[in-house]
Amino acid sequence: MTHRQVTVKDLGRRLNLHFTTVSKALHDHPDISEQTKRSVISLAEELGYHPNSIAKNLKSQKTYTLGVIVPLIKNDFFSAVISGVEEVAYGRGFNTVVCQSNEDTEREAIHIGTLTSNRVAGVLVSVAKTTTSGSHFRPLQKQGIPLVFFDRFCEDIEADKVVVDDYNGATQAVHHLVQCGYRRIAHLAGSTNTSIGRERCRGYVDELKRNGIEIDPEMIVYSGFGEKDGILAFRTLLSRDRMPDAIFAVNDPVAIGAYKEIKRKNLKIPQDIALVGFGDNTLSSYLDPPLTTVEQSPYKMGKVAADMLLRRIENPESEIESEVEVIKTKLIIRGST
Repeated sequence: MTHRQVTVKDLGRRLNLHFTTVSKALHDHPDISEQTKRSVISLAEELGYHPNSIAKNLKSQKTYTLGVIVPLIKNDFFSAVISGVEEVAYGRGFNTVVCQSNEDTEREAIHIGTLTSNRVAGVLVSVAKTTTSGSHFRPLQKQGIPLVFFDRFCEDIEADKVVVDDYNGATQAVHHLVQCGYRRIAHLAGSTNTSIGRERCRGYVDELKRNGIEIDPEMIVYSGFGEKDGILAFRTLLSRDRMPDAIFAVNDPVAIGAYKEIKRKNLKIPQDIALVGFGDNTLSSYLDPPLTTVEQSPYKMGKVAADMLLRRIENPESEIESEVEVIKTKLIIRGST
C-alpha cells in the first residue's frame, strides 16, 4: 500500500489552522506565535513532512542559500553577474535563488520579504530604477542578514557595494568622441533615481565642459535602460530639432535601440551619427558597424560581490566598516565611431 505524501493542508486540518498559517509557521514567519510554530513543527516531524530540512533550519537558524535580486534577468549584464555569483557560491557550498524586480520597487520589496522569511544567509541586490528609498531593505539588516549592493545601490542604506567606475567610463567615452572631431554630442541618459544614471550623466557633462563644449540641456534625454527606451529617447531628441553628430548612451541596450532607429531613418553610422554605448553586451560586437562601448566586467563584479557577501556571512561577529569595491572600465573602440 502506497502512502500519500503529507501536505501543508493535511497539517492544517489536524491542527485546525489555515494552510497559509502552517506554511508561515514552517518558514518561521514573524507573524506567527512561537507556540503555533512549535505545534506545527512537532506535527510535521511526526507525520514525516520534510522533518530533516525543517529541523536543520530551526536548529542552526541558518540556510546555505544566497538571494540575488536583479532588475532584469534577460539583460546580458545581469546574467553575467549572476554567473559570477553562482561560480563563487557553488565553490563555497551555497545555493543561489535569483529574483527579478522588473525595474519595479514594489516587486523588489516583495522579493526582500520572501527572502527574509525564508531565512536566506545573505542577499545581493541591484536596485530597480524606480527605487528612491532603501526602507524596504531595513528588515534584512534588523534580522542580521548581510546585504551587498552591486552596480546600482541605495544612498540611504549603509551596506557593502560593488560598483563600476561609471564616471570615468563615461568621460572615456565622451573624450573619444571629442577626439574624433564630434561637437554636437547628445546623451541618452538613464533614470536619475539610479547611481549609474547620475554618474554617467555627470561624466558626460564634465567631459564636455573640459573640452570647452557648451552644455545644451535639450541634448540630454532622460529615459530608462532598455532597448525601447533608446528608440523613444532618440525620437524625443529629433522632436526637439536637435540633430546630434554623436550620441553617448547610458548603456548598450539603449544604444542598440537608438541604433535601430537611426537605421530606420536611413541615416548612416558613423558618417551621419556616431554612437557609443556602455556595457559591452554580446550583441554589440555583431552589429554592422559594431558598437564602440565601455567594458565593465560583469562576471568579475558578480564574483567580487559574492565573495564580499560570504565574508560577512562567515564572520558575523566582525565589526568591519562597509566596503566599496570599484570595478575599472575600459573603452572598446569599434566601427560605430
